[in-house]
Amino acid sequence: MTIKITMPALSPTMEEGKIAKWLVKEGDSVSSGDIICEIETDKAIMEVESVYEGIVEEITVPEGTENVKVNSVILLLSGEDDSDISEPSNISQTQHPSSSPEEILSNPLSRENSAELNQLEISINKEKVFSSPLARRIAKEKNIDIFSIKGSGPYGRVIKRDVENSLPTNHDILNIKAPSSSFGSGLMPDASILKLFEKGSYDLEPHDSMRKTIAARLQQATQTIPHFYVSIDCEIDQLLALRSQINTSISIHNDQSSIKISVNDMVIKALAMSMLKVPSANVSWTETALIKHHHVDVAVAVRIQGGLITPIIRKADQKKIIDISQEMKELGRRAKEKKLKPEEYQGGMTSISNMGMLNIKSFSSIINPPQSTILAVGTGEKRPVVKNNEIKIATVMTVTLSADHRAIDGALAAELLLAFKSYIENPAGILI
Repeated sequence: MTIKITMPALSPTMEEGKIAKWLVKEGDSVSSGDIICEIETDKAIMEVESVYEGIVEEITVPEGTENVKVNSVILLLSGEDDSDISEPSNISQTQHPSSSPEEILSNPLSRENSAELNQLEISINKEKVFSSPLARRIAKEKNIDIFSIKGSGPYGRVIKRDVENSLPTNHDILNIKAPSSSFGSGLMPDASILKLFEKGSYDLEPHDSMRKTIAARLQQATQTIPHFYVSIDCEIDQLLALRSQINTSISIHNDQSSIKISVNDMVIKALAMSMLKVPSANVSWTETALIKHHHVDVAVAVRIQGGLITPIIRKADQKKIIDISQEMKELGRRAKEKKLKPEEYQGGMTSISNMGMLNIKSFSSIINPPQSTILAVGTGEKRPVVKNNEIKIATVMTVTLSADHRAIDGALAAELLLAFKSYIENPAGILI
């Protein structure tokens, strides 16, 4: 029998992916548990295991192919008792049980068994596509699923012209169909935009899966979430002093002198404590109910090659700052290597986007649904402030909260920011 191995869904929202690397080749013997390929999504690279044994009959999707739809066939495996059908007449001679011969097998996607999906589909001989060797070769070269082609040859055999007729009439990048979640400008078609610029004065760089996903999600967020913004200035001199004391203590009392608490680590803890103090802001919006969370998972934007990702510090309100710091460094490292598991970057109750290290004074961010808030953190800079009717110099950090007005009203957002300011300016509270 022939086993169809399909593109797995590595997350509930995944619609397509890229074959980053094949770890087997045609003719190889595959055992259950063997890693057969690496799949790259917009966020991570995951290993795919085989749960079946057999010989690699054909790799239907070449290495490096992008935009491979979930559940499309990527590899054919010859299982046990496989009798290759070379003549159409064999179909009528084959006896089949009355019950359905198909079964779907659940496949763990990674060594950590992070998700279970329907990956494999067992197909008996009657479902084999009869095709000429030339047709199969052309289909493979053009990255066309031969199973989707209706044959016009004898007995429905797929021949050369069937494959050629299924080819797109125009391979120009501008005519490639966009994904279902369109992320275009909506104002002008691509061809009209290009006419505004002199020919030869630009290059075209096709959108990769990460950029498509980012564009689609941000467009969806801005179109469906009624954002509003509140800002506040926080004096961080005491926080900087406490950070220095903590790092000095770590270097004296621990062998792990490489550990350094960052301002961002303390911001994560302060925001988590603030959400706990103002529980009405620790919510997610759905069309039927408001989800009121019992703890605080904080997602943190991390810049990676070609985009960004938001690894999550789970239950940040319950963790020590040193633990948050170590976890954040590890998540950030694996994020840049595209080795995060889906559960490490999906979900969260709120997010932090910190551009202080880029010397940005203030900015606002777009909410990442289903979250209801995101905190944009600016740089700390020396500014004149008035204290007791006297002008003093303080290190001030501006933060801006973006909130979903469906779930959070203005006064509630202000209450959350005031709680955050209190923790930042009196940082001993985040150590309790």
